[in-house]
Amino acid sequence: MTYHFYGHDTPLHFDIKGCPDIHTPRDLYDALDQLWCEYTCAPRLRNSWSETDKTVGQCSITAFLVQDLIGGDVYGILRPGGNYHCYNVVDGCVFDLTSEQFHDEVLDYDNNPLQSRDIHFSKQEKKERYLYLKQQFNQKFVA
Repeated sequence: MTYHFYGHDTPLHFDIKGCPDIHTPRDLYDALDQLWCEYTCAPRLRNSWSETDKTVGQCSITAFLVQDLIGGDVYGILRPGGNYHCYNVVDGCVFDLTSEQFHDEVLDYDNNPLQSRDIHFSKQEKKERYLYLKQQFNQKFVA
């Protein structure tokens, strides 16, 4: 499989308790690709979501789930309109499992602010989408 998300070639290797087959960002991408759906997409972007563009509207819930699984920090790139696009930094390795939604746009991953789980999940619909994605991940991939 050819990967296009930012950081797909990072040397990061990790262990997730109960997940013997998930050790790299590529493995996480493969797992989440089976779970991202229209429901997990941000409501304001659902008209852009499709089976061929699954990462649309999935950034914050994905980045915070990844943080739960392997640690690290979640950073955000300020987007037009005032929203932040979230991505992960773990052990100095930057990767963005949902960057494909921007197609050929080049995002700047330098000097972005840390993102707060409390602020993102103060929106009830976002927290519910995150909990749903986490539940689906645990049911499918955690032994």
